[in-house]
Amino acid sequence: MDATMVDALLDVTRKKIEALCEKRLAEGADAYELLDELTRGLREIGRGYKERYFDAELMVSGWNAKKAVQLLKPQLQAGTKRKRSLGRVVIGTVKGDVHDIGKDIVTIMLSSAGFDVIDLGIDVAKEQFAEAVKETGAGILALSALLTTTRGYMADVIEHCRGNDLAVKILVGGGAVNATFAQKIGADAYGKDAVEAIRKAKELYLTIHGGEKTLG
Repeated sequence: MDATMVDALLDVTRKKIEALCEKRLAEGADAYELLDELTRGLREIGRGYKERYFDAELMVSGWNAKKAVQLLKPQLQAGTKRKRSLGRVVIGTVKGDVHDIGKDIVTIMLSSAGFDVIDLGIDVAKEQFAEAVKETGAGILALSALLTTTRGYMADVIEHCRGNDLAVKILVGGGAVNATFAQKIGADAYGKDAVEAIRKAKELYLTIHGGEKTLG
């Protein structure tokens, strides 16, 4: 992992992240590559939480990550004219968790990939997720959790949706989640990072449509 990104994420002046992003873009770097690097930097900081990094560092990295996402958003959205939508995705961070960086990155990338995204934000209750799926007819529900103390609520959301007979595919991800946990709670797919989350969303799209539609 390039320490430069971690240093920029931990900069309290919030100037290094902007300079780094602008420098990489000027050098010809792809915005998606920078998002991937940003995600890896956040993951490294998360791994060091309570040992090397604490609440203050986590907050600073969150501010800087949001700034980076906003800087990269125009490049991500440029030239994404779509002939058709791949379908609707409802996304949100589960109840008790107020972290939204990873979710915001996935939201932007889903939209750029061709999905219509309904972002419910943070601290979302199972009833809100279910209602949004019903109202929008979304085929995919994406759940995010950064904290191990809140990831268990994902199981509550899945149980609630299944109990209400919602025909929706559920994709989970976030710093607190892994493939084993995703399988245990009955999720349909798991994305270890933003790039994989988009790939899994496309796979779920094909599953929903029985492979009869192409992604083009």
